[in-house]
Amino acid sequence: MIKKVLIALLITQASLLAHIGIGTISGFTAGFTHPMSGADHILAMIAVGLWAAQIAGRSLYALPVSFVGMMIVGAMIGIQGIQIPFVEEGILGSVLVLGAMITFGVKMPVIFSSTIVGIFAICHGHAHGVEIPLNVGGIEYALGFVMATVLLHIFGITIGMTMQRYAQSKVFRIAGATIAATGIALVIS
Repeated sequence: MIKKVLIALLITQASLLAHIGIGTISGFTAGFTHPMSGADHILAMIAVGLWAAQIAGRSLYALPVSFVGMMIVGAMIGIQGIQIPFVEEGILGSVLVLGAMITFGVKMPVIFSSTIVGIFAICHGHAHGVEIPLNVGGIEYALGFVMATVLLHIFGITIGMTMQRYAQSKVFRIAGATIAATGIALVIS
């Protein structure tokens, strides 16, 4: 059931976003659609929620808060025009690494898992900041990508908590492996 929902969301998302940028677009809409515009962003942000649910405890809120906070820092760096090396590799690496963490059920102290998530978030945020359209308001754009990110984290947490409650840990491994495999496919393509 969960697999069908995820596939439907990805297909719907891809078709809905096929013509982003055509016509008038608000800063909020541009910001909200940016994280939704690629499988790398979507999967990494859902993976943060899944991993947080898998680890449980304080990680349930610490990982998403770390991601959002450091994503904002990365966006501010990008808005200033400061380059960060290997941003795209960091984004793709986040999908692969977070998928692997879920697959292998890696549980570590919150400070370490939050740091890993935060480092990847800087890359995602930098991409958001650099790609702000010139004709939109920056604050509205930032609110949009933050809101989309929070919703994707909540979606991942919800799926993860549902899997914790009704499924075996094998389902986490399958979800993580699927995310990691997609990360590999994105790197290769």
